[in-house]
Amino acid sequence: MGRRGPKKHMARLAAPRHWMLDKLSGKYAPKPSSGPHKTRECLPLVILLRNRLKYALTLKEVQLIVMQRLIKVDGKIRTDTNYPAGFQDTVSINKTGEHFRLMYDTKGRFTLMPINAREANLKLCRVKAVKIGKQGVPCLVTHDGRTI
Repeated sequence: MGRRGPKKHMARLAAPRHWMLDKLSGKYAPKPSSGPHKTRECLPLVILLRNRLKYALTLKEVQLIVMQRLIKVDGKIRTDTNYPAGFQDTVSINKTGEHFRLMYDTKGRFTLMPINAREANLKLCRVKAVKIGKQGVPCLVTHDGRTI
């Protein structure tokens, strides 16, 4: 008898190295929800708020922050603690007025670059595919799943 549906857990040692989680602080790591970025190319909001920005000490505190609707990713309020934030995403925190962009450093790890509010409205996207739609209208697909 096999497992039904997608896996719901992720072992801490199986988590991507660029999350920079230590080995000894628990058995499991937060598994990113399905979303615009792949599991290996994203950073869940819980790791971003707890481990990187140090706004919370536990998962419960992150849930309290997120459920107050204070966190925006690319201008949209996100209430999922495991929402996958990826390359070039902007994370805005309303209460503090801070804005960050997720970028890679020279070693391939995610870093949070502080940006101003005007720059938080812009996003660079990598074009993955260009197709011709109905009546010859060009349609392109970006790296985060958007269709323009």
